[in-house]
Parts: sequence; structure tokens; C-alpha cells
Amino acid sequence: MKATETKFLPFLQGTKQFIIPIYQRTYSWTLAQCQQLWDDIRRVSADEHASGHFVGSIVYIDKGLYQISSVPQLLVIDGQQRLTTLSLLLAALGKAIEERGAKLDVTRKKINNYYLLNSDEDDELRYKLLLTQSDKDTLIGTVEDAPAAAVAANRIVENYAFFLSQLRKVDTDLAQIYQGIGKLIIVDISLDRERDNPQLIFESLNSTGLKLSQADLIRNYVLMGLENKEQSALYSQYWFPMEQSFGHVEYAAQFDRFMRDYLTIKTGRIPNISDVYTVFKAFVQSQQASIRDIVADIYQFSRYFVRLAFHRDPDPDINQCFIDINTLRVDVAYPFLLEVYDDYEHHLLDRASFLTILKLVESYVFRRVICGIPTNSLNKTFATFSKEVQKESYLESVQVAFLRKDSYRRFPGDEEVQRELKVKDVYNFRTRNYLLRKLENAERPDSISIDGYMIEHIMPTNERISPIWREELGPDWQTIQSTYGHTIGNLTLVSYSDEQSQLSFREKRDVAGGFADTPLLLNRDLAQRERWDAAAIQQRAEALAAMAVQVWHYPSVSEEARQRYSQRRSESGATLTLEAHAEFLQGPMLDLFEQLRRRILNLDSSVREDIKKYYIAYKTDTNFVDVEPQRSRLRLTLNMAFDEIEDPKGICKNITNIGRWGNGDVEVVVATPADIEEAMPLIQQSFIRYYDDGNE
Repeated sequence: MKATETKFLPFLQGTKQFIIPIYQRTYSWTLAQCQQLWDDIRRVSADEHASGHFVGSIVYIDKGLYQISSVPQLLVIDGQQRLTTLSLLLAALGKAIEERGAKLDVTRKKINNYYLLNSDEDDELRYKLLLTQSDKDTLIGTVEDAPAAAVAANRIVENYAFFLSQLRKVDTDLAQIYQGIGKLIIVDISLDRERDNPQLIFESLNSTGLKLSQADLIRNYVLMGLENKEQSALYSQYWFPMEQSFGHVEYAAQFDRFMRDYLTIKTGRIPNISDVYTVFKAFVQSQQASIRDIVADIYQFSRYFVRLAFHRDPDPDINQCFIDINTLRVDVAYPFLLEVYDDYEHHLLDRASFLTILKLVESYVFRRVICGIPTNSLNKTFATFSKEVQKESYLESVQVAFLRKDSYRRFPGDEEVQRELKVKDVYNFRTRNYLLRKLENAERPDSISIDGYMIEHIMPTNERISPIWREELGPDWQTIQSTYGHTIGNLTLVSYSDEQSQLSFREKRDVAGGFADTPLLLNRDLAQRERWDAAAIQQRAEALAAMAVQVWHYPSVSEEARQRYSQRRSESGATLTLEAHAEFLQGPMLDLFEQLRRRILNLDSSVREDIKKYYIAYKTDTNFVDVEPQRSRLRLTLNMAFDEIEDPKGICKNITNIGRWGNGDVEVVVATPADIEEAMPLIQQSFIRYYDDGNE
């Protein structure tokens, strides 16, 4: 690697071509960053004592990548944003000089020939900077001063227009601006492909400028190390179509999110969104599959993600399920849903079963929200859910898996849901429109939209309620208002105006667009009523709550099926007893184990004991500590990476890549009751890692 400090303009001079590889992100500097660059140039140009201004580094591979040509072609690893922005500024400066007709030492022709063009070359070799994809044609058109194409790279067009507008101002000294550009300093870093690792250098330099997304880093990692032909093939066949499917605006954020879900599926752990790239690298390095096979698999799952996240499934019924799931913001269920989608695509379950599973996920989340069960444990629930699926009896095993959830992970039953829904403040419920839409369409063969209707309190909830309402509600009208005002029994949909909301019940019923004058099924019972009071509200709430548990249904599995799955667990060894470890668990060692066992089970009511053939596991959704009884001690394996454990007394052993029964890289030995006291804080660390108590 050769690194040299140099002025930017001389760096551009001479016959050469900087090529942005296909795996690099598109040009992405914003107007705010262009404004900052412009201000820096204005400042340094006006300061006679300033000899230079540092703008960053430009890193490239010097030679050996492309076919021999008359123009040295330099593959840019880092610095395309600065190169592109300054090229736009130079193109705008040349145009402004020509428009003003000023007699300056520099002309538009000189700027083009020195800094933007290889004037003796033809075709693409003519341009000193060659961008990728749609950016390439837009920059070429800008340098050639051609009219903007119908489909152009917006950032290039906007930033060029910004610089041109600044240069056209009457108080802008064009010669001084050129001098300011001439003071810009870069670090010219030339790599030797045989000796330098472009990926590592690229990562270390990605600390300035517009920070790369995890998606950018992953794309570079996948494609950077490939030969040009394979790189182009992989990009055009998989990566570019994937980027296009996400959309330019949504790509970075949504792709990062998708890769987190993909890695959750593949590794069984949920990476932090900011660590997706690091986890992805470790995942690739652990695989024996080729990079092509890995990219093809990512592409396949990205198709499912795009259909799910952006409601693009060609099947209207499946697409409606996706809309409903996303309305509830159930993105934590995506790892499980993507796996089910993949199985559906590979014909491991039929369309009807797929739809039923989608609706079960929707019902599970909706029922929990209605019952006020915190949702922040759902990511771990769904991350490991597929492990409970028996694919030879797919739907039934999913239903049983839902029914097995208990405590704060439970699937609330009909009675609990009806009880909570009747008293819940539905008016201030985030997804109230979704709730009312689903109820309205519960008995319709074809769904209708409720967008043209407004949510109405049948009984007004304001303090200045009319005397007619007070008389109808009775002397406890204030209590009735506060108790039932925002509940489901007192809410409906209407098309009349806000001014009519204070009318009496009968007037609301009979007015144009009122309860008796709409096609909505939600208003059928209201059209028949003569009065509205606490009893009427309660009756309507009962009816709607009964309807709700049919819309958001509970898993329906026979007792025989439940017993069958329990039997399978027993046959697999999941329900062994401590007798399986009687050889070692006897006398003092049994007493020691019982002391440790009580302490672990007392960590939380969600902790379960799972006795295996070779060890005893303690888990919430996932094992957090496994205990292997031995003749004179208990060997504990904590399900954590060794560098994650806080071990102030140094009693943990690193068993990474060492064969052990149990899960994790941390070993702790318990041989005496005193050892239990030292082990428990370590066990708690592993427990906290996998346990989510439901508090936001």
C-alpha cells in the first residue's frame, strides 16, 4: 500500500479512469453535505494564510484488474462520494465560467480536459470517473451538459443544480472558488492487489463521510473478493434485482432489517441491527457452501421478505394477511413467517394451511395486545418457533406449539379476550381502525373499505353532554360516561358530520348517514334500538366480543393430537426423570444438585427444567444453563460466548470449540455449596441474556 498526501486537482490530471465497482453503493451525498463542502471551499479560498484543506482519502487498486488498455483503470475502494461531488462541482464551475463570459486563467475547456475527461479517448474511456448503474449515465450526461434523462439519479441532478445555483450568484468570485478547490488535499492510497486486503482496508476507512449501512458492507464483502466476471454475474443475477425489489429509498433500512431476520433464521440468534455485518461475516466463514449458493439463498428469502413487508404477494388472500399482520406491526414474527413462506414455496404445506398459520400469528399478537400482555418478548418467541414445528404434520404442530406457550408467552383464550375487550379503551387503541374493519367484514363474503367512515362515540364523551342524554343515561350518567365512553360497546362507524355527534341517540339513528342509513353491519343492532344506556352498551360489547374471538380465532386442536405430541416429546427423551442421572446424583452430590436446582428455578416462574440423557437443561425459550452431573462435581455450561461473561473471580473456563454436552462456550464447576454462591451471578448473566420479562 502506498499512501501520499497530494492536492486534489493534480491528482485528477493525466490520462486515467476511476471506476466505481458494481458492488459499491450508489452516489448518496445529500444537499447538506454539499453545503458543508461549499462552505469549506469558500472559507479556505478567502483565507490567504490557508495552504490547504483536507477532505479525506481516495483508495483504489492500481492495476491488474481489467484488460490492458491505453487508459490506466483504477478500481475505487473508498472515496467515490468525494470524487463524484467534486466532479459535479468542477462541471458546474466550468458551465458558470462559460455563462458569465469572464476572462479567467481557467476555462470550461481546461476544466473538462484536465479534470473530467480523457480528451483523446473515445466511448467510456473518455471519462475520468465512471460510476455504477444508473449513476453512470447521469454523471456522463452532466459532464457533457446534456439534457437530464427522464430516468436519472436524483442525487446527482440535485447536487449539480445546487452547485450551479451557488456559482451563478453575482457575489460569487469564480476565480476564487477555483483557487479554493485547488487547496483541497487528499490522501492518495494505492493498493497492491497481491499484497493488500481491500476489504479490511475498506472497513478500517469507513469511519468518515456518510457512514455505510450494514447492507453496503455486506454487499461489498460478498462481491469485493471475486474476480470481475463472477462479480458481475452474481451482481446482475441476484444482488441488483434484490436491490431493485426493495426500492432505492427503502433499500438500506429494509435490507438491514431483512438480513437480521435472515441471520436469525440461519443462526437461531437475533443479532443487533448494528451488528448484522459482523454476524454475517462470521456466518459465511462458518459455512461450507459457496458464496454463490449463499447469495442465491439470500436472494430467495429476500423475495419472501419483500412480498411480506410490501404486500406484493400475487395471491390476494395471502396479501391481505400480510396487510393485517403489518398493521399490527408484527415484524418480530418475520423470521418464523419467512421460514413458513419458504416451506410453502417448496410445497411442504398447502395454501389453506399457510393462510391458517398467517391468521394464527395475527390472532396470537392481537389477542395479547387486547389483554395487555407486553410484546417485547415476542422476538425470542418467534426466533425459535420453527424448532417446534413437525413438518410432516405442519399446521397441527404449529397449533400445538402455540397452545404450549404459557405465562407471559401464552395465547390468550376466548374468555380472557372477551373479558378484556369489553372494558378496553378501544378509542385510543393504536389499531382501532383495523379492529373495526375486521369486525365489520367478519360476516361479509367480500370485504369492504371503511376509509370513508369516521369513528363515532354513540354516547357522547364530552363533559357538556346534552340534557336529553343525561335523562336517557340516568343519574349515574357521569359514571357511565367514564366507564363505557371509549369501549367497544360505545363505538361504531358513521358517515355524518362531526357537528351531529352531539345529537340524541334517536336523531343519530335516523339522520342521513346515521345508524339506520348505512350499509354497515356494525350498525344493524343500533338501527333497531329505541334508547342507549349502560345496559345497551354492555349488550353490544358482549356481542362484539363474541364476534372478535371468532375473527381472531384460537388454535383448534383435538385432545388426541395434544396427547400425541406429548407422547412424541416423551419418546424423544424430553421428559426423562432424574433417574436417568442416578449413577451420579446420589448422596451428597444429589443434595448439592437439589440446592443448585432450587436456586435456578427460583430465578423466575418462566424457568423450565428439561432433563436430557446427558445433562439437565434450564431454559425460558432457550437453554441458558446446562448441568452435567459427574461423580464429584456438577459441570455447568453457560450459553454465552466466553468474551461476553463478566467473571471477576476468574472461575469460568473457555470451552470454545471443545466438545461438551450442553450449549455455550463457558464452563463453571460446582463441587460445594460455596461454589453455588459464586456460580449464581454467572448463571444470572446467561439467564438475563435469554429472558425478557415483558417490561418495555
